[in-house]
Amino acid sequence: MKLYEGIKGESYLVREVMVADRLTRRLEALGVNEKTKITIMNKKKSGSLIVKVRGTRLALGRGIAEGIEIQPLDGREGTAQ
Repeated sequence: MKLYEGIKGESYLVREVMVADRLTRRLEALGVNEKTKITIMNKKKSGSLIVKVRGTRLALGRGIAEGIEIQPLDGREGTAQ
């Protein structure tokens, strides 16, 4: 599922980052890599998110969040309710 489909307050593992190379490098520098735990702290109706990665809070727009594939920490696949 895509990051923007996640549930506020839940934690996930990043499966894949599928954005432009330049943006991928920036996200990696901020700690958003494959197999990294990411927690959704807040969601806005516009699709923007506040996430917590490695102890740091980041604001991500929906366009970026659409390019980040996640999975639940327990490894199950599915979509948010």
